[in-house]
Amino acid sequence: MTDPVIAYIGIGSNMGDRQAYCQEAVRFIARFPKTSLIAVSSLYETAPLERTDQEWFINCVTAVRTTLAPRELLQACQEVEQFLGRKRSVRFGPRTIDLDILFYGDRIIQGPEVTIPHPRAHQRRFVLEPLVEIAPELVHPTLHKTAAQLLQGIKDLQEVRRWAPFPLEQKAG
Repeated sequence: MTDPVIAYIGIGSNMGDRQAYCQEAVRFIARFPKTSLIAVSSLYETAPLERTDQEWFINCVTAVRTTLAPRELLQACQEVEQFLGRKRSVRFGPRTIDLDILFYGDRIIQGPEVTIPHPRAHQRRFVLEPLVEIAPELVHPTLHKTAAQLLQGIKDLQEVRRWAPFPLEQKAG
């Protein structure tokens, strides 16, 4: 049995009702086995990065306390993506929903299926802005900087604006 850890999951959508997809993903996360939802950031509207010829994203970050192993948590996230219609056809392309494990406690995992911390989390304002809202003092386990410090280093690299607070009735799961 895995000891409980705090994991952070990034959520994003840029197809259809983006906000509804993000809210539905949080509802699913709140029902993961051996997991409790402890925080959800506000929703942020963010410009696409690698492929700029697509709709803007709605993003948020959740914090969960879980005893799921990293691969089990990844599998649960992928099941949510599949249920919500995620198609993996174009790298960095449009998607109904995207769930990424950003951090899993202070663990560093490099494997064929899962890499934690997320390899680009520290370079993405759409990850750091909502993460700082719920965990500004979270320390990146390889860079040894807080989320707030990392955000300061990339403030101007991507347009991100607060969209809305996460609906309170959704936070309770």
